[in-house]
Amino acid sequence: MNQTERIKDTVTQLFVNTDNRNWNGVEAQFASKVILDYSSLSGNPAAALKPKDITGAWKTVLPGFTHTHHQIGNVLVDITHNKAHVFCYGTATHYLEDDNGNVRTVVGSYDFDLEKVNEDWKITTMTFNFKYQDGNSSLAQKAIEHVKSK
Repeated sequence: MNQTERIKDTVTQLFVNTDNRNWNGVEAQFASKVILDYSSLSGNPAAALKPKDITGAWKTVLPGFTHTHHQIGNVLVDITHNKAHVFCYGTATHYLEDDNGNVRTVVGSYDFDLEKVNEDWKITTMTFNFKYQDGNSSLAQKAIEHVKSK
């Protein structure tokens, strides 16, 4: 597998492991510190986090959905020595039965920075660039309540 494919695989593994709730697999794609920026969606500022902090936050909502499906495409990779930048489109669909609609879809793009650590590419920055959402916007709160009740 060439370097471009290995980098794409790192980003793909992040989303596949997220949907499978394989938190160790998610954490394995990250560097020891990650700048996580979802400010365009949440309004919260970017933060430097450890992988366990990221999955800890994601565990408070994602397992509350019956299903999640993260799909990426139009992946562009730019490599300079032991660093890489990835741009891709991203769509996240969240499913949970609800009288007001079972699906919430969030659409945008991602910018990732990666660094080669030994022979592995690790994500150092993950930025989501929100475009729009559709469906039942209250599903996230319902998913959080499901997680709390378990």
